[in-house]
Amino acid sequence: MLPAARQTLQDGADLVLFSGDKLLGGPQAGIIAGRADLVAACGRHPLARALRPGGLVLSALQETVLAYLRRDGDAIPFWRMASQPLDVLRQRAETIAANCSTTGDDTNHPDRIAVEVIDTEAVPGGGTLPGVGFPSIGLAIAGNHLDTLRERRRPIVARLAGEPAATVIDVRTVDPNDDQELSAAIGDLRQ
Repeated sequence: MLPAARQTLQDGADLVLFSGDKLLGGPQAGIIAGRADLVAACGRHPLARALRPGGLVLSALQETVLAYLRRDGDAIPFWRMASQPLDVLRQRAETIAANCSTTGDDTNHPDRIAVEVIDTEAVPGGGTLPGVGFPSIGLAIAGNHLDTLRERRRPIVARLAGEPAATVIDVRTVDPNDDQELSAAIGDLRQ
């Protein structure tokens, strides 16, 4: 595992560059930390003007850092999602599945798709931490429905897994306020 920015600076590095979204769970922003004179020199480089963040990014970054200082993990979406207990995720997944899948005897909607609640593994940072994962709960839908889900007005990101392929949605990555919309989206799918 790579050392964090703070440890790298303490070990003698003059400058450290890191990503605000990956290290802090905040907005996408490149951050330069280290000796003040070297950071200032980077700021004077002609590319700095083209690459500097705008006011919205700086504001979001400030709010993220202030949330850390307040020790308010719930204010940071990554930590809010990562800290959800498995039993809460399972209950949400079961409710979503019940709201959008067929039981096999659904004569009103015989073409509704079956949804299965499964154990899965979440990967933090979109793969920036290879080999790191933690338990999660997902919804498995037989077949490949990636394009249909991504083409919605509010795209739904899923992945394919298993043989035969199933579309898997990790409930940990869905805000609880969006559960009904997810139910409706899955309910719109057809076999």
